Amino acid sequence: MTTTSPATVAGAPTVAASTLDLAGVSRWYGNVVAVNDVSMRLGPGVTGLLGPNGAGKTTLLHMMAGFLAPSRGTVALDGAPTWRNPEVYRRLGLVSEREAVHSFLTAYEFVLASAKLHRLPDPKGAARRAIALVEMEDAQNRRIGTYSKGMRQRTRVAAALVHDPQVLLLDEPFNGMDPRQRLHMMELLHRLGGAGRTILFSSHILEEVEQVSGTVQVMVAGRLAASGDFRTIRRLMTNRPHVFAVRSADDRALAVALMAEPSVTGVELGRTGLTVRAGDYGAFTRALPRIALAKGIRVQQLVPEDESLESVFSYLVEA
Repeated sequence: MTTTSPATVAGAPTVAASTLDLAGVSRWYGNVVAVNDVSMRLGPGVTGLLGPNGAGKTTLLHMMAGFLAPSRGTVALDGAPTWRNPEVYRRLGLVSEREAVHSFLTAYEFVLASAKLHRLPDPKGAARRAIALVEMEDAQNRRIGTYSKGMRQRTRVAAALVHDPQVLLLDEPFNGMDPRQRLHMMELLHRLGGAGRTILFSSHILEEVEQVSGTVQVMVAGRLAASGDFRTIRRLMTNRPHVFAVRSADDRALAVALMAEPSVTGVELGRTGLTVRAGDYGAFTRALPRIALAKGIRVQQLVPEDESLESVFSYLVEA
């Protein structure tokens, strides 16, 4: 069992990497299929698990954490199954969406109890370091029952981090946090992911995922609809037009020239430049400099307008 504190590790990649592997995983309850044939590999860094409510995110996280047995398929942490394998909890931390904290305990007592359950050699020191990591020192001796939802959430994150796990699973971790708390938690996840931790957090809020991680696993109706960098996913959506904002030294002349380009499906001239719709991302981005050079027009700006996580998500849900 590692005894390095998360406060130490957050600044440098000092731990061996861990990998979560899911192969053909399904989970059903009677005739209801919650997760359907999902395969993925999660390695070091921060990954966002995105999907609408009811998409199967929580069920998937519970199978990863060993709380649920897959109805079919396998879930393994570094090659070892997570189901009925208590040893995985030496390397894994979980913050579930459903709160399970004793309101009569203080934050320090709650995190200390977690440290003792993990049989850490210095549970008091580990508890203090984990509480400092989530900025709860000032309130650590108050009863949890007096906390706001955001404070309770940070206390639960501290308990999940107290044993310095290589893998951290978080189900809707930003629930109840105010803007400052959210920014701090996002920065903490970045640091832990950069230090070699494997972190997966679920959310149905696009902004959260986009700010914390460029890598996504998108769940829709129990299935894995897309996986990878969301910008790359967007560019592979060849049957959906791509929208670009273009500014040049002569927008009107460039608009006329672009209309003759086969990859361009529409051009709109506005006060601040052109809005160009292209059916083929690669063909357009290759054609634009060629056309501009041939016409002697200097391009000042080229920005994809719909290369956002929201665009990817809405497309996958509608598809």
